[in-house]
Amino acid sequence: MARLKMKVLGVMMMVNFFIFILVEVSRISGQGKGTNARPRVPDKPFWKKSVVSEAYWNREQQMLDYVHNPILASGNGSALQVLDGLNDTLHANACEPNLGVMTQVKDYNSLPARFKDFLLYMRCRSYPMVVDQPGVCREQPYLLLAVKSLSPHFDRRQAIRESWGRAGRLANRTVATVFLLGNATAADHFPDLSEMLRFEAARHGDVLQWDYRDTFFNLTVKEVLFLDWLRRRCPGAAFVFKGDDDVFVNTRRILEFLRGLSPARARDLFVGDVITRAGPHRNKKLKYFIPESLFVGQYPPYAGGGGFLYSGDLALRLQAAAHKVALYPIDDVYTGMCLRTLGLVPEKHKGFRTFDIEEKYRANPCAYKSLMLVHSRTPQDMIKIWGWLGDPALSCQ
Repeated sequence: MARLKMKVLGVMMMVNFFIFILVEVSRISGQGKGTNARPRVPDKPFWKKSVVSEAYWNREQQMLDYVHNPILASGNGSALQVLDGLNDTLHANACEPNLGVMTQVKDYNSLPARFKDFLLYMRCRSYPMVVDQPGVCREQPYLLLAVKSLSPHFDRRQAIRESWGRAGRLANRTVATVFLLGNATAADHFPDLSEMLRFEAARHGDVLQWDYRDTFFNLTVKEVLFLDWLRRRCPGAAFVFKGDDDVFVNTRRILEFLRGLSPARARDLFVGDVITRAGPHRNKKLKYFIPESLFVGQYPPYAGGGGFLYSGDLALRLQAAAHKVALYPIDDVYTGMCLRTLGLVPEKHKGFRTFDIEEKYRANPCAYKSLMLVHSRTPQDMIKIWGWLGDPALSCQ
């Protein structure tokens, strides 16, 4: 009898289980049919509610994102009202000092003078050109060398002209060189070299100068002004090298590298000594110190500002992207931000040695044969190394 009861109980449980399955299938299949059906919807909105950042740069970038990407404004409520208020100032005279930052940056009064100067003129992107060279790209260059320099650095510029930056034909390619300068002013304790600079510019035809204060934080301004000049004066340059005036560049090796590129890779080319997973330094004693009141977050991958190589096609896209990215006081990080806006990342290349090579190899000519850039080198070093690499008798195994 007990065994029979167990069998009956098992059968009843199986019947109940199948009835449950039939009911559930019927309920699910009925969804979406009839007037009483309840559609299933996501429990969270797709667009997250924007929160206006307390860091000044981040807030400026939020404003630019709102201006250039109106879809981001959808459903942002009070944040949208704040950004609208900030946007009212966007079309004001951007090259007048923005006195509002004194109250918008909470620790403004305690910041070093270089930050105050940067913040006051952060929105200014247009400065008069003092010296132009309209004919420097009359014959569209295959490689344009754009070198960041300061007015007093005549010896560096002259060494570059006599070595790796010599304009003309090299390896059957056209190479052009320009030096990028602002104003080295008495406020920064520079002597007045304006007459000498005018003579140099007329003599060599390769100096570009704008009327802005040439400081470390304004290297970003130099980047933006150069890209604007490139679009206007040299849009046909196939490739661009941009770097400092204290680096040695193996121009022959660069041309050899470029010859081996496929068209697809050449179009989006951006190579250098790439730094990843970096963020702002908070130590006030460091050159690259950035306060939390200015910027929060992680930096995108970026190539060290000592020098990098990119395509002319990408240069024109960077020029457009730069006007959608708020100026940042570190120029190589800023370029990484512009690349990110384009959905690109720079490519690391072992031929770029912005932190030098081992000391025991520095006097060996063959150590430079496969490199594209080494930082830093004196004007005398530049001429010496260029002579080594140009020696037909040099044999490197």
